[in-house]
Amino acid sequence: MRQPELYWAHVIKSMGVDFELAPQRILSEKGAVWLPGASMNIVASVFEGRNASDLAVLRGRPDGEMESWSRGELKDRAAAVAQSLLAEGFKAGDAIAIDMPMSAESVAIYLGIIWMGAQVVSIADSFAAEEIRIRLSISEAKAVFTQDIILRGERVLPLYSRIVDAAAPRTIVLPAQNTLQVELRSGDMAWDDFLSSGLPGHPSYHFGPADRSSNILFSSGTTGEPKAIPWTHITPIKAAGDAWAHHDVQPKEVIVWPTNLGWMMGPWLIYAGLLNGAAIGLFEGSPLGLEFGQFIDRGKVNMLGVVPSLVKAWRASGLFDALDWSALRRFSSTGEASNPSDMAWLMQRGGSVPVIEYCGGTEIGGGYLCGSMVQEQRAGQFSCSAMGTAFYLLDDEGQPASAGELALVSPMLGASTSLLNKDHETVYFTGMPRGPLGERLRRHGDFIERLEGGYYRAHGRVDDTMNLGGIKVSSAAIERLVDRIDDVLESAAVALSPEAGGPSELLLVVVLRSAAEPADILAQAQRLIRAELNPLFKVGRVLLRASLPRTASNKVMRRVLRDELQEQL
Repeated sequence: MRQPELYWAHVIKSMGVDFELAPQRILSEKGAVWLPGASMNIVASVFEGRNASDLAVLRGRPDGEMESWSRGELKDRAAAVAQSLLAEGFKAGDAIAIDMPMSAESVAIYLGIIWMGAQVVSIADSFAAEEIRIRLSISEAKAVFTQDIILRGERVLPLYSRIVDAAAPRTIVLPAQNTLQVELRSGDMAWDDFLSSGLPGHPSYHFGPADRSSNILFSSGTTGEPKAIPWTHITPIKAAGDAWAHHDVQPKEVIVWPTNLGWMMGPWLIYAGLLNGAAIGLFEGSPLGLEFGQFIDRGKVNMLGVVPSLVKAWRASGLFDALDWSALRRFSSTGEASNPSDMAWLMQRGGSVPVIEYCGGTEIGGGYLCGSMVQEQRAGQFSCSAMGTAFYLLDDEGQPASAGELALVSPMLGASTSLLNKDHETVYFTGMPRGPLGERLRRHGDFIERLEGGYYRAHGRVDDTMNLGGIKVSSAAIERLVDRIDDVLESAAVALSPEAGGPSELLLVVVLRSAAEPADILAQAQRLIRAELNPLFKVGRVLLRASLPRTASNKVMRRVLRDELQEQL
């Protein structure tokens, strides 16, 4: 983009972003600092200058019950969280984790933590205890908000017990139903007791520099330990700006995206809706069942976000065929490469409305490659770069190409400038070439192809980070578990993208130390991965090899394996 200052000034004004002290300008003269001199708290922009009676949260439950919270009611609940945190001795700058399903209460907790100046630590509720422990340790979290159990239809999944097994700090526990189903550790608090400790009324917003941290999120790297990425109070402007420019989110609309606060689309949904005057719809159950489709129908939802694997499951089930989704103006899809035939089916479910393909990353707070409501949208393709961003596609020699690794032009509003546990400069900039016009290029890691007519197609990751069902995970994290199997000498985990698009398939390439059948290795690996990493990950196949390809420095060349296996599909 040639004039980012003009663009972002317009976005900030259009969304009514609230400042205690206005920025001196949008981008510093040397192009290193966004909103220099600004003092703000992004939560103030969610509530101040807004109509308190407007719908803010529409929650649906599997039994068909629906509940509405106005913006004023959400503000009261977020303020109560902020007051109670202050009463319990927490202070600005503290890291406070949320590890629970994305419910109306979790949204109030999220906003309340940031209101009083602390940082949210985002942890997905599907993680095993060890993964939770790692994230709490990296962020130095002082407390955790969680739920006693998770209800998934007839299934009851433990959550608080995993928090305890992770040796979590002080924990505030919400009941999944009316009363807690667990006995709390000494020092932990029930939700109602926590709320009763705060003073009535609204505390003052904790204002401060715009570039201080508001939310710590995690994205897998290639070494096993997740990258801890701070979102500042500026990052939500990028998220909401993408919703404004590319998704055309309008005041008084209802937008839904099945997600979790542990992934960037959870915070994205909060800001995309509330900063644009819309309401967010939250279904507190599985998005796979008929009840979810009925929630979209009865809630008159205007935008529905998806992960392609969800669409594939909906299409196969036929459950949604008779529902009325005529209130939908558009869909949006992110998290993994789309299957064009599935997306064509989805478009018809909404009465030929478009699917806005949306590709980005946690570390940039939103997207770099998108669709839009003012262009023809082709199933499974992107029609433009995200407003406020620019990129090049580079070949193996670092030269611009029609297909290759995507490199982002820096600076970008909302993009990360630090990592808690890695060197930011090394991760994103070391070894990157300059752009054709001398631009500083930022590493991102996606393989993108430019098509005829100015459209693009995503082909997944070029590095050793995989994207499984919309969740990023490092190959090393999976391999550490597989290598614990007695018969396995070493392994390599790779993800293959189907030629027609759609969710990636996880393959394990294994070198055995003793005789074993691939089916036995697959079953053992699946149990370990579900128990200790993520129950949503599925091993597609196990392939046996005599050895793994390695570099001169003895690193496994997963990319070589992936290319070989992709050719065999």
